[in-house]
Amino acid sequence: MEVVYCSVPHLFWRKKFWCNCDICNSYLTSSWSLEFNNLCDWYSHLLQNSTSQTIHIHVLGNTITANPNNVEYMLKTQFDNYPKGKPFSTILGDLLGRGIFNVDGDSWNFQRRKASRELGTISIRSYAFEIVTAEIRYRLLPLLSSVAGKDGAVLDLQEVLRRFSFDNICKFSFGLDPGCLELTLPISHFADAFDLATKLSAGRAMAASPLVWKIKRLFNIGTEKMLKEAIGKVDILAKEVIRQRRKLGFSTNQDLLSRFMAITEDELYLRDIVISFILAGRDTVASALTCFFWLMATHPEVAVKIRDESDHIIKPNQEFATFQQVREMHYLHAAVYESMRLYPPVQFDSKFARDNDVLPDGTFVKKGTRVTYHPYAMGRMETIWGTDCMEFMPERWLENGAFCPVSPFKYPAFQAGVRVCLGKEMALMEMKSVAVSVLRRFDINLVQWGAMLGFDPGLTATVRGGLPVVVTERRKIAPPSSTYC
Repeated sequence: MEVVYCSVPHLFWRKKFWCNCDICNSYLTSSWSLEFNNLCDWYSHLLQNSTSQTIHIHVLGNTITANPNNVEYMLKTQFDNYPKGKPFSTILGDLLGRGIFNVDGDSWNFQRRKASRELGTISIRSYAFEIVTAEIRYRLLPLLSSVAGKDGAVLDLQEVLRRFSFDNICKFSFGLDPGCLELTLPISHFADAFDLATKLSAGRAMAASPLVWKIKRLFNIGTEKMLKEAIGKVDILAKEVIRQRRKLGFSTNQDLLSRFMAITEDELYLRDIVISFILAGRDTVASALTCFFWLMATHPEVAVKIRDESDHIIKPNQEFATFQQVREMHYLHAAVYESMRLYPPVQFDSKFARDNDVLPDGTFVKKGTRVTYHPYAMGRMETIWGTDCMEFMPERWLENGAFCPVSPFKYPAFQAGVRVCLGKEMALMEMKSVAVSVLRRFDINLVQWGAMLGFDPGLTATVRGGLPVVVTERRKIAPPSSTYC
């Protein structure tokens, strides 16, 4: 209650609730939607036509940039002046609490150091690879095979990939298996509640004034009532994860939750860690893979090249690629990177200026201003990628057949600088393992051709309406030799 009342004078002082400029008028009236399918496409258009590659949404108090120099300045050079900030923490605080994605300072440093030590070890990466391979072998491929070639069998591939990544992150992070990708596709109340909570939390950031959602939260009405109920379900199930982990014992286990539980007994803090792990490892991977397979269906020549590369590296009698073989597939790596250039799982990321500042492009940033860098728009900038920036072309990442990265400040799909994603290598391993395993065995065909991808509002890019596909088997899969557990 105090948050709402104390923030009112500040909001009227800092915000412009109405602005007659073309951009703000288009945002407030949603007239941008008459020409663009997604808000991110409209932002991309505005940034492409800005000489500084920076724009201002005055009614949101938001400065948005696609300028790599600005991105480097925010994420590296002046990192301390661009924290997540209290406004961001307030927006996502009910869901993420004190998790790593919602804090700054000492709390962020502690969680990052701990996670960095664990995720950087060879043993934990081998453990993750084993989990992913088992989920592919015993669940993902049998599920796809069960619908392949059946008349009228349409599969929502996005839903399948979300279930796949949810199982993986729960086994890897908590040592528990929710079994969401069983052939019966059981309902997961936790996953459904989590989806709704992330969508409604992200909706708070879209409001022209935080006063709107804060009043709704105060009176427990509308979307805020729905959010409270969804978070309540998430809380119950997150606590159950912790309880089960304690029941099974955690002192000798490899999962990340066990390692955090060994150093703290704070139930609320552990709950926040559980939620952060799921957000990081489930939604982003599923989003990236959904867009990847959409691109494979619309660019079958790329899928052919991935299959050809894998045939040269994987032995004829070998069922699955090894960790090292996946690392040797440079064209596959380039295709995954190119997919995330055009369709990053996190389309934008915001910081809040601690003090007055001037960005490298000359933009003045007032203290307290929200400053957003936009990876989705950056992937569509001719100044960064050339005149063919809108083309899906994995070859742009290759030099003499070898993958060649660019500056992460031009390609911040995994963030960059001090907050660069700690799970980057494991996420890439998971995506590439799924990609090569599925493409070698199946053709994935879209039910609806010609339409561009549309995205629902959320913390990560969720394809609107899912990804309905028809699956055709290219290569018969041998039945699993043992039960997955």
